[in-house]
Amino acid sequence: MQMLLTTLGFFALTGFFIWRHLRAGGMPAAGSGASAAGGAGVPCARCGARVPSGSSFCPKCGIPQQVFEVVSAGSSAAPSAGGAGALRALVRGDMCVGCGTCVAACPEPGALTLQGKLAVVDNALCKGHGECVAACPVGAISVNAGTAANRVQVPLVDVNFETNVRGMYIVGELGGRGLIKNAINEGKIAIEHVAKVLPPGAARDDGDAHTLDVVIVGSGPAGLSAGLEAHRRHLSYVVLEQGSLSDTVRKYPRHKLLLAEPVSIPLYGDLWIADASKETLLQVWETIVANTGLDVHTGQKVENIARDGTLFRVQTEKAAYVARRVVLAMGRRGSPRKLGVAGEELDKVFYDIVEMEAFKGRRVIVVGGGDSAVESALGLANQEGTEVILSYRGDALSRVKERNVEKIQRAIANGRVQALFRSQLREIRPDVVVLDVDGEKTILPNDHVFIRIGGDAPYAFLERLGIQIVSKDVPVGGHDVARTG
Repeated sequence: MQMLLTTLGFFALTGFFIWRHLRAGGMPAAGSGASAAGGAGVPCARCGARVPSGSSFCPKCGIPQQVFEVVSAGSSAAPSAGGAGALRALVRGDMCVGCGTCVAACPEPGALTLQGKLAVVDNALCKGHGECVAACPVGAISVNAGTAANRVQVPLVDVNFETNVRGMYIVGELGGRGLIKNAINEGKIAIEHVAKVLPPGAARDDGDAHTLDVVIVGSGPAGLSAGLEAHRRHLSYVVLEQGSLSDTVRKYPRHKLLLAEPVSIPLYGDLWIADASKETLLQVWETIVANTGLDVHTGQKVENIARDGTLFRVQTEKAAYVARRVVLAMGRRGSPRKLGVAGEELDKVFYDIVEMEAFKGRRVIVVGGGDSAVESALGLANQEGTEVILSYRGDALSRVKERNVEKIQRAIANGRVQALFRSQLREIRPDVVVLDVDGEKTILPNDHVFIRIGGDAPYAFLERLGIQIVSKDVPVGGHDVARTG
């Protein structure tokens, strides 16, 4: 009986959110979060209307102003040796993996703490010693003079998330704002702008009957939110995904709880998000896709996007699409190289690490011989009770930065990492891995596999499209630099 009630409750909840997506509207009522009248405030970053102090949403356009934190952040300048101000640590939010190594290395209690998935510096306590710089396994920290901020490299976009390439938008993690709620908000905002600037349907004389209004690349929270908004506004569209639906979320550790988004980030988009396991989240999203008829094409990696007059030609491995606008909602990790071995499709296999602490006490193997593999092994070894094996087909680590060589050698010497040179992963099974170690078959117990053998960086792809990449300093305390993957 209890199981029946639980099942009925789940479908009732799912039905409610599907109804939300199918209904017209979806924008918060004017003045949501605070009275629209009275009170000092600042202009809305998008429409210019006065936003009262303490208000979450713009009273005119209904958009939460927090979503523009990175967009509005100032461009960073290279620090000078003689810059004014005390030395303090700066964390690059787009590189930090939340392993906690810097926190343990810092001699000043409380100067460095983990807030969610990001190392955050307390300016009042940081003395600029630099131990955190040497300890960070991914090179995400520097010590500089001046105002402390989280430095990120992001595509240049405006308040509609349109890039310098007119008609092309970037939303979600690829834009440096990986929180799920931010991604949902940005996907909706971008499509609202697409619908606003396109001529009415009958007046669209560019292209032919097969020309789409918008192609959305990626089916994570940003891409699904954009797709739902395009569907609701009756735009012609398609959502393209190189892997499976919501592949980034799907690759989170099994049963991982998706921690609540900071309450200071209001939800503007319609896609459901709450405290839930990844399985619950994916089940609800898959049900929404199925019941709305959202047009998602999986297994279609985008190989090229080219301008053709006022249109864009989007080429995938399987098909070609012509569209008036393109929304890029891809992840930051690009397209990883794969080993092509049996079992590589299992949920236990990862090509990047979203949260090091999620693998505490687990048996893991990292495959690769470059800096990314070594840095992953070092970060995982810093987690309590984690057994780490580094598998590399070569005789020694010859393609690794000197500082990483010294760190991994110390980790191997003190037993924190076991190195298997002249080894190749041959098969991945649910509870073990099969390796060829110096010509001998070896079977080892295993919980997770990390394949770190390189890939195609998404920013190189963006630059080929003509999209400008800039460095920005987001003030410490902003939420956008924390990542969900």
